Amino acid sequence: MVNAQEFFGKEVVSLFHGSSAQVKHPQRGVGNPHNDYGPGFYTTELRELALEWACPSIVDGWANEYALDTHGLSVVDLSGPEFTVLNWMAVLLEHRKINVGVGIAGEARGFIIENYGVDLSSADIVHGYRADDSYFHIARSFLNNRIPVEVLEQSLFLGGLGHQVAVVSEAASAPSPPEEKPGIRAAPSATPTPALSPCSSRLIRNRQNRVATSSTS
Repeated sequence: MVNAQEFFGKEVVSLFHGSSAQVKHPQRGVGNPHNDYGPGFYTTELRELALEWACPSIVDGWANEYALDTHGLSVVDLSGPEFTVLNWMAVLLEHRKINVGVGIAGEARGFIIENYGVDLSSADIVHGYRADDSYFHIARSFLNNRIPVEVLEQSLFLGGLGHQVAVVSEAASAPSPPEEKPGIRAAPSATPTPALSPCSSRLIRNRQNRVATSSTS
């Protein structure tokens, strides 16, 4: 676990949350309780990635922007050198609902959680890869002893999963803390960015494009 300000290299970090609706006030634990790292408010440092995550289907979404005051907060970085792909997988297996079946896969699941699990109870923020549904097909193959750990690790690094920043503690996720206190809040003067679904016919990418389009119409 490391100091959040040292990890991000700045006191205030811009974070983006992709969703189907505008979320003005971030709230920890609202939504799916079986996310990668448990209940939390899941974000990314990359606006482009939030735009992608906002549109998993044919419905358009939004990339909401926030400012995270890192003062006094701590980070567990699951993609750091002190952890392996098995540590990351153990966290996923503990929190996500994954049907691995019975027999050797079920035994492997229990072994990995017991021997490679990571205690996140004292963390304010968890940083690590985001698992999509396609990754769990590979994970099940590993649990059934069909592929070696090297292939599992290659799929993680080559699959373009992207990093996420999960705000998991009450201290870091107070919806509207006073400005002098740490935590995540709506970024000043930030306007959520519309995100296009793959099947959308609208040509809107951000606020600047909307203004440019309206001025020429």
